Amino acid sequence: MHFPDLTPHALVTLTRRGVSVIGEREARLLEAVDRVRSIKDAASEAGISYRTAWSAIQQLEAALGRPMVVSRAGGPGGGATTLTEECRQLLAFYRDLRRTLDEDLMRAWEAPPQRAEAGD
Repeated sequence: MHFPDLTPHALVTLTRRGVSVIGEREARLLEAVDRVRSIKDAASEAGISYRTAWSAIQQLEAALGRPMVVSRAGGPGGGATTLTEECRQLLAFYRDLRRTLDEDLMRAWEAPPQRAEAGD
């Protein structure tokens, strides 16, 4: 049976040694940090608390064993938080993987069901 009003959606999380590194929430947060250059403003944009955002970044960095964001304190030029190049690469890899999986999932969803042949 086919349900035309439903669409498939898979949740993807990359893990390292059983620890979550990046999923959709973290990807949205990192994209927002890259845009607004502030963890506080990025958290608001991503719809999560500052504490949750900071915790997610710390977990990401702990799992990978290196910094993924660089913060510069305020002052005359103002403060800013930026993603490391490695973090940008991880985010791009995650987004490419999601896009590929979503496309494959939609193709499988839209394909007519295969019927077993008699004698199989």
